[in-house]
Amino acid sequence: MTNSLLPAQAGTEPVTAEAQFADSHVFSVDVEEWYQVGAFETTLRRDEWAGLESRVERQCHKILAILAEANIRATFFCLGWVAERHPLLITEICKQGHEIASHGMDHQRIFRFSRDEFLADVIRSKSLLEDVTGTQVRGYRAPSFSLTADVWWAYEVLHEVGFQYSSSLYPLKTDHYGMPDAPRRPFWPIGTGKILEVPMTVCHVASKALPASGGGYFRLLPYTVGRALLEKGSNQTKSPGIFYMHPWEVDPGQPRVADAPWLSRFRHYTGQRAMPAKLRRLARSSKWTTLQDGVVAPVFSALRGQ
Repeated sequence: MTNSLLPAQAGTEPVTAEAQFADSHVFSVDVEEWYQVGAFETTLRRDEWAGLESRVERQCHKILAILAEANIRATFFCLGWVAERHPLLITEICKQGHEIASHGMDHQRIFRFSRDEFLADVIRSKSLLEDVTGTQVRGYRAPSFSLTADVWWAYEVLHEVGFQYSSSLYPLKTDHYGMPDAPRRPFWPIGTGKILEVPMTVCHVASKALPASGGGYFRLLPYTVGRALLEKGSNQTKSPGIFYMHPWEVDPGQPRVADAPWLSRFRHYTGQRAMPAKLRRLARSSKWTTLQDGVVAPVFSALRGQ
């Protein structure tokens, strides 16, 4: 389905400008409904979504409260689907000082699009979010980290549409996603200054790459292990750690999908009850900021000053 090797024609130029990254990690949230996840994509059909219970508003407000307690500004990668149905939620996230970025329209993996279909998808999602918030949307994150070597042209589309950065690659291999050959530090995929890729944080331990960016790993692992991996991965790359999560991860009351495979149910539901307390502890452990302020703005500012 995908090729883990970078395409021969791809530019993977490192960030060489003397960018002074923020002395903070990055907190990010992928805003989607509980049923718009890879774990259930073979169980819940897309034409069933409209009839399923929406819980994204209550979930996001729980996360917003945790961030407000710690005075943290984060980047929220929002689905256009959510913006269409819950515009006031997106507006509230923006009003609270968080960065609004795009997660595409309805969590379709990029490698299932043609180039024209992907172009239509990102134009529509970006426009929806900008219309709702009245602010420019600069960032994009591929659903399920599905920006692979086979669709490297997606960066050209993102640049064409007006995005400034992407945070769509996980530089390790899992059973669902990952590009182990991708750079671990921010880089230019299609030429310096065009669009910046900010990979997810990976920690190398005894030559083995371990996920260190949060998500399900943060729920499943003991807090001290997840926190240590993020810190060590950040130190190894000398760049901010990129933490991410989903709204449904703080909601143990969400519906159970009994027909989903056992492993999918385990990954999705485990640790949800303990997640809010772990997040509060994490929020107090470091300084946090948005992707735009912590990584992207310093890189482009340094580039302009060269």
